[in-house]
Amino acid sequence: MRFRGGSARAESNHQKSHPRDSLHSRNSPGRKNMASTIGFIGLGNMGGPMAANLVKAGHRVIGFDLSGDAMSAHADAGGEKAGGVAELAAAAEVVVTMLPAGKHVRQIYQGEGGILENAKAGTLLIDSSTIDVDSARVVSAAAAEQGLAMVDAPVSGGVGGATAGTLTFMVGGSDEGFAAAKPFLDIMGKTIVHAGGAGNGQAAKICNNMILGISMIGVCEAFVLAEKLGLDAQKLFDISSTASGQCWSLTSYCPVPGPLPSSPANRDYQPGFAAEMMLKDLKLAQEAANSSGAATPLGAEAAALYALFCNSGGEGTDFSGIVKFLRGT
Repeated sequence: MRFRGGSARAESNHQKSHPRDSLHSRNSPGRKNMASTIGFIGLGNMGGPMAANLVKAGHRVIGFDLSGDAMSAHADAGGEKAGGVAELAAAAEVVVTMLPAGKHVRQIYQGEGGILENAKAGTLLIDSSTIDVDSARVVSAAAAEQGLAMVDAPVSGGVGGATAGTLTFMVGGSDEGFAAAKPFLDIMGKTIVHAGGAGNGQAAKICNNMILGISMIGVCEAFVLAEKLGLDAQKLFDISSTASGQCWSLTSYCPVPGPLPSSPANRDYQPGFAAEMMLKDLKLAQEAANSSGAATPLGAEAAALYALFCNSGGEGTDFSGIVKFLRGT
């Protein structure tokens, strides 16, 4: 696959200095108040507002997406358009990617005309996609071979958090890479946690979302049971939100209309986090569990239930909408 923008290696790529020296001089934490040229690939529901926050912070942000609408929205937010991946990588000091899956990340970084082929010496690479741990580690190792620092930095917080700049970033990579990336992540997020070496950001993300998927099903089942027993949803919320049943799925994302006005349940389950994305993360967790020999029976059951929900037409609704599936409506 050849990316638009050509495959010629940037001239400066032949003159790479020592990765530690170049990274320190170009992307050290002391640069956080200086404008940088940032390339941002993947300007969708999450990437678009993340890139817009970088623009608002005063950085030059060159964006690329296969969607013309996404590119137009980026330009409307003050960003610049790149003609392709190669052009973007050659121009950027920092590259941020937000892509659908591991295969896309591998291709964008390692493919002909991709980021690694065209990035200048000292370029910092930040992948905020949610992908499999193995792909994250393979791409990071390939970047390191070319003297480029890379971190995997998946996010939690949904479109609302991306827009508000309050995302949680779970970051995998070297201490130096994390220090270089943090000033930029601070613009897009509120909580930035270094989870360890390459791939550990992805590991943290899939573990977190497995907890979320399991807990949402538990909360939904409780509300369905309450309905059958004649217990008002508001009463259950008032009790469980202050008792041992309290959890984020209940108190921040209540899956039934009424108790929490901000939850998608009050907007006919229009997605803040779509069920198909939850299923993707649960599948990634199961792949990791199988490869590592971890026992995750509830995670497996959650993945199976979300697969049934998505296959019945719920893939585009919010993941909390699984309450309707459990209710049989």
